[in-house]
Amino acid sequence: MTQFILVGLADQNQLQIPLFFLFLLNYMVTVVGNLSLINQICLNFHLHTPMYFLVFNLSFIDLCHSLVITPKLLMSFVSENIISFAGCMPLLGFLFCFFVHSECYVLTAMAYDRYVSICKPILCTVTMSPQVSSLLMFGSYVMAFAGAMAHTGHMVRLSLCDSSIINHYMCDIFPLLQLSCSSTDASELVDSIIVSTVVIICSFIIFVSYALILFNILHISSAQGWSKALSTCGSHIITVALFYGSGLFTHLSTFSDGSVGQEKFFSVFHTNIVPMLNPLIYSLKNKDVKLALKKTLKRVAN
Repeated sequence: MTQFILVGLADQNQLQIPLFFLFLLNYMVTVVGNLSLINQICLNFHLHTPMYFLVFNLSFIDLCHSLVITPKLLMSFVSENIISFAGCMPLLGFLFCFFVHSECYVLTAMAYDRYVSICKPILCTVTMSPQVSSLLMFGSYVMAFAGAMAHTGHMVRLSLCDSSIINHYMCDIFPLLQLSCSSTDASELVDSIIVSTVVIICSFIIFVSYALILFNILHISSAQGWSKALSTCGSHIITVALFYGSGLFTHLSTFSDGSVGQEKFFSVFHTNIVPMLNPLIYSLKNKDVKLALKKTLKRVAN
């Protein structure tokens, strides 16, 4: 099999054009929002901290994720969306897994950074130094690369002979498994082990970090301390809830019979809506970013 046809989202012709413009708007907001946040962090010196270094990487991952996934989705609304085997398996399949795993690890590193800044503020400059932050990100990308390679390696070895039509808008793992005429038990087992390991480890670290943060907040007597601690963690908590919530529903819906439409809905939220919301969350709920934006607009105006 040398090429596949991606079905996309809607079968009804009357929905194709409205959905195209809706997702085009989503794409533009995602790209502009993440590029703007990346630009603000690079240009403003007071944002050169470990926290915003991690936010920078989060926006970079969301931007790349959107650049890889959304164009193929938009193409499915206006023409027959044909993709080669080389483009589907190694490229889209690998990159999709890589960016999802990377975001898991970055969100985990951000939870650890919040714990250090609130519970160990005196040691913050040492514990989360630029060198440590860089090592955390390097390790995150290396582990994400290894997980994506494991996913893609098992998918490439499958014998696909049932059909060339993928009932999805991207080369996701489970739609591809449905095309296999060989046993998919090994691939499903590997996928389950990798996903479960990543989710359990990352969730455990995030949970422990916030449990320690909560324990520390309960011992803060001043209302100002409470407010500062909660505002520091608020954006990250919302981002984690959106990312893990949509990812969990997407993964669970793939195991339900007759839930292709439901799985596509949660997948769209996970791959398109969350990358659009993240820069808005960190811009609207963060005083430092809003201050940086005001300074940039003043420089442009002058």
